[in-house]
Amino acid sequence: MKPHFRATTKLLVATGLLLLVSGRVVADVLDQTKNVGGTTVHYKVVLPNGFDPGKAYPGVLAFPGGAQDMDTVDRTLERNWRAEAERRGYIVVIPAAPDGVLFFEGGEKIFPEFITQILATYKIQDNKFHIAGVSNGGISAFHIAASYPQYFLSVTGFPGYLPGATPARVRSLAKMCINLHVGELDMDWLQGVYLMSVQFRDQAIRVRFTVEKGQHHRLETFENEGAARLFNQFEEARHGCGK
Repeated sequence: MKPHFRATTKLLVATGLLLLVSGRVVADVLDQTKNVGGTTVHYKVVLPNGFDPGKAYPGVLAFPGGAQDMDTVDRTLERNWRAEAERRGYIVVIPAAPDGVLFFEGGEKIFPEFITQILATYKIQDNKFHIAGVSNGGISAFHIAASYPQYFLSVTGFPGYLPGATPARVRSLAKMCINLHVGELDMDWLQGVYLMSVQFRDQAIRVRFTVEKGQHHRLETFENEGAARLFNQFEEARHGCGK
């Protein structure tokens, strides 16, 4: 007996073929791996609605907090990145720490090659990303941005700070839009992030510093609908913030 296809099923098949022929795909989250200098890197990519592989998009390199494993990648993806990236037309790349080594304790060895491989896979506007992260991810974002500033337009920690903040490493971020956010009730990080903002300002570097009212270490003010604030900051950076 021949299989029976309903009209709706035929329509879905036809639509899928049309998308393939036109070179466009619907928004998606891709689960990917790359070999970077002999190290396997597991990461996820958020693609925007109506993604066209021939078009250049703004890009975000984002880092999770905690152990920086795939569980934390998935949590930050859903809380902070997916909905706004799909809606606004951004590509977001979120790697997990290779071999469980945090990105500021040795896992950063995959850079800058990981970035160049991503740029070879996706068209990113001006070949520059916004870099951001939560907690350990915020530290990672600042660490990598200071090490390879030629690849970034802005750096955001929510919370986060620059480890090993020598004057030279601070100056390496001078052309970027700097965003530092910390919870009002986060007693372990509040003073340190504030002093980080002072250090940037002492070197005449533009920095946005906010104390998030009523928030502890996890900044729920940047989750779900609040994630729009992150992308608003990226938009500002694209129009010359920090220059």
